[in-house]
Amino acid sequence: MEWTDSQTTQREAFDAFIKEHVLPHAGTWDREERMPSAAIQALAATGYLGALVPREMGGAGFDALTFGLLNETLGRGCSSLRSLLTVHTMVIHAIDRWGTRTTRERWLPAFARGASLGAFGLTEPQAGSDPGAIETTAEERGDTLILNGRKRWITFGEIADVLLIFARCQGAPCAVLVEADRPGVSRTPIRGMLGTRASMLAEIDLVNCEVPRENLLARHGFGLSHVAQSALDWGRYSVAWGSVGIAHAALEASARYTEERVQFGTKLRDHQLIRAMLTEMHVQTKAAALLCWNAGRLKDQRHPSAILETSIAKYFAARAAMRAATDAVQIHGASGCSADQPVERLLRDAKIMEIIEGSNQLHQISLADYASRTSPL
Repeated sequence: MEWTDSQTTQREAFDAFIKEHVLPHAGTWDREERMPSAAIQALAATGYLGALVPREMGGAGFDALTFGLLNETLGRGCSSLRSLLTVHTMVIHAIDRWGTRTTRERWLPAFARGASLGAFGLTEPQAGSDPGAIETTAEERGDTLILNGRKRWITFGEIADVLLIFARCQGAPCAVLVEADRPGVSRTPIRGMLGTRASMLAEIDLVNCEVPRENLLARHGFGLSHVAQSALDWGRYSVAWGSVGIAHAALEASARYTEERVQFGTKLRDHQLIRAMLTEMHVQTKAAALLCWNAGRLKDQRHPSAILETSIAKYFAARAAMRAATDAVQIHGASGCSADQPVERLLRDAKIMEIIEGSNQLHQISLADYASRTSPL
């Protein structure tokens, strides 16, 4: 992997950020199942929440590879905080790609500053892996849209200021920006999740919620095929790099532990089966990083195969993170099953990576179509 001087400098800044603001607190955030405002403000103060907002709109204007490095670093520190960046950026991308000039000028500067937080309102009680089954409706009444429906498992839905809601308008999918403080919007926090517990998930109820028609992104019928899918592509890219971060953290924790722990008169790292596990973790993590790097490189080139390569990277990286975290817990033994060790949290977070932004099985189904008619080289 080749990095520019700018990307290397940014990576050093990302590392410094998580060492000061994330690593000392990630375990507490996980146990308390909340992300404190101070952590979000720290992320906003660096400009990282506006990573993909164009500079002319007040953002950092990162290229895809630099954005990937940011997600890897945050994933290494806390997947819940990384998930905030993921969904916030998905909304940013939707506005930047599909919004009018007026819409972009209205929303993007506040998103770049972190003055407004975005959440991605796609999933519903009966529509998870099948977004085409959404039941939320948007009824047109003059210059107003009336929304009714329920969204579930909405990451940072508990505190988001703006919700990108996907609904059906005249039977066709649409995407609508909804301010969370509008009458008719209510949210119920979701607790007790397996992983990314500080992601402040919520169920969102919309009851006769009125929004101006100007909050509509793109034309009717483009809500899922264009707005949602392009945003989900960036979500997968973010999760893929975040998964590399989890695997990286699992490897680092295991390397430290095996150097310190002595059993049968020998350091753990000198036992052959432990060495085999460490080798596998290292190789899988590096391979995942290479796939993510390739996807980012293609995104920066606006290459038509970038979406496919992002899907491959997300599929492989999520599985690599799960294997690395599982082996890390195994290496730590009973200690690895305790909240005293970060690998316990890494394992729970890694499982979430195999489900969100397209489960492993959905990626297998879609990638099999390409595998049957294209060369992997």
